[in-house]
Amino acid sequence: MLEDAGLLVREPDPLRSGRSSYRITEPLITFYQAVMRPAWTALEQRHGADVWRRSQRRYASAVLGPRFEEIVRQWSLRFAEPELLGGHVAEVSAATLTDPDTRTRHELDLVAVGEPPPGDGPRPLLAIGEVKWGRRLGRADLQRLERIRALLVRQRPGFDAGGARLLLAGGHGFEDDLVDAAAGRADVVLVDPALLYGR
Repeated sequence: MLEDAGLLVREPDPLRSGRSSYRITEPLITFYQAVMRPAWTALEQRHGADVWRRSQRRYASAVLGPRFEEIVRQWSLRFAEPELLGGHVAEVSAATLTDPDTRTRHELDLVAVGEPPPGDGPRPLLAIGEVKWGRRLGRADLQRLERIRALLVRQRPGFDAGGARLLLAGGHGFEDDLVDAAAGRADVVLVDPALLYGR
């Protein structure tokens, strides 16, 4: 019923067959669940200013962060130039990858998949990404994506991940070490609000 009303959407994980996650589509509902519902008694007692002051971190992580991630995913799917991401994006979602050697789980805020090739070849994995609203992204974030791309090349033969762009989207910009590392690299895409919304 929530899906039919457009309040909840099921998003398949392209890297884990048969696995999906659900996302609340309405930011006001997310805000209610993250900020208002846990502090309902204080709000009824008219302590709204105090509730708001104490809820800033939760608001940023549970409301602003996920909303910014979805904005970047929709930009990648609908507005990004094909040359920027290495082709036309057919699907985009968040995804999870497990490294069996280290038994660690890697969460990706963005996985952009291209159109299926003719025949039975692997699907092009155009981009993988890290999206952060509340902090500046640095070189360590780029190195993490490089490791994940190498892992995808080894473990996911159904995808052509060798040329996947490494997309880093920051609501608060980027550290100088990341800007320097990305300079001159066609496989690294830095996305800030100016790029999202046009300069």
